[in-house]
Amino acid sequence: MSALENQRDRLLGYFRKIESCAVAFSGGVDSAVVAKAAHLALGENAVAVTAVSPSLAEGELDQAVELAALIGIRHEIVKTQEMSNQSYRANGSDRCYHCKVELYAHLQPRLEHWGLQVIVNGANHDDLDDYRPGLQAANEHAVLSPLAECGLTKTDVRQLAEAWQLPVWNKPAMPCLASRLAYGLEVTPERLAMVDRAERFLREAGYETVRVRYHDGGLARLEVAREEVAGLAEPEFSRRLVAYLHKLGFHYVTIDLEGFRSGSQNLVLPPQDVRTF
Repeated sequence: MSALENQRDRLLGYFRKIESCAVAFSGGVDSAVVAKAAHLALGENAVAVTAVSPSLAEGELDQAVELAALIGIRHEIVKTQEMSNQSYRANGSDRCYHCKVELYAHLQPRLEHWGLQVIVNGANHDDLDDYRPGLQAANEHAVLSPLAECGLTKTDVRQLAEAWQLPVWNKPAMPCLASRLAYGLEVTPERLAMVDRAERFLREAGYETVRVRYHDGGLARLEVAREEVAGLAEPEFSRRLVAYLHKLGFHYVTIDLEGFRSGSQNLVLPPQDVRTF
């Protein structure tokens, strides 16, 4: 038996020990693998749940609906209200914590209505060594992390997704839009929409891995794959790009010469904040 088959069986065995579950389902590769495993092991006793709010990029909900249908798992959609929480809008280093508290607080009362026992998320083993305030919220709400508990890394998850023929197996990570805003810059629907439209412009131009980081003063810091950085400065394209971002409301447009770096906003966090989570 291959290592991948062992990981698959360990994950399915984990779910068979759970009577039923609600899967926090964003439609990304991690939550897709969790939903697939839950459905294979539990059938109708597993439900995928997608949260909708201004921080969800346009098109992501449609993709999640299609993916859930492909997997065959029952799919529920809930609207979360993190924007009503001043601690979330303040966008401190614990913003993700407040977002996940809102999500799990919405899901827990629904468990009984849906006839389910527990909530599971898509955190993988690599996330345990990363800056993840949301994991504290998961611990406080007794949310399980099957991928992390079974020792599956990001690479393992993508390999399993490919073996299961899930179309998102090579999809770039798509964290919530609020993660693009520099810490301390208030989260507003208007700013989230600006980031979303700017990133869609770049993806439609052929840039697959994209982050438009929003900084104070209306500055957009663009991150793309390192080998694609020079293309952003090509005269004709850069003129169209700058004009569009100015139209959206950005005052300055800059290119990050280091290219895409997951979690680059976290580089400014004080060490004590990082240690907390």
